[in-house]
Amino acid sequence: MKTSVISVTTGREKVVVDITEEVASFVAREGDGLVNIFVPHATAGVAILETGAGSDADLLDAIDRILPPVDDLYRHRHGTPGHGADHVLPAWIAPSIVVPVIDGVLALGTWQSIVLVDPNRDNPTRAIRLSMMGT
Repeated sequence: MKTSVISVTTGREKVVVDITEEVASFVAREGDGLVNIFVPHATAGVAILETGAGSDADLLDAIDRILPPVDDLYRHRHGTPGHGADHVLPAWIAPSIVVPVIDGVLALGTWQSIVLVDPNRDNPTRAIRLSMMGT
């Protein structure tokens, strides 16, 4: 199994970061298999999403509706206001996904991108582990 860790700077705002290029570079020339994208953090997730057409902002707005960033709703209280919601996020947006790879190319649909979803303003840098399991 081939594995690597990439670092993504997310800053101090809630963000959706397209990491498709980094994952595509990792699997290039690897043949057929599956790539696992895993975020070893308790307050972030990864997803497949259309980017650049407003879906990024729509996703962040939906997260705020489902998990309002209000301190008095959560038992987990430290960090920035509403940080408890960040710790519930991985129950909805998983910390890992698997994408098929065919001839060293991600088998994504036309408008699909792999994204890091990071609502946590307290942690500006994220590690993402990529693991290629080939045939």
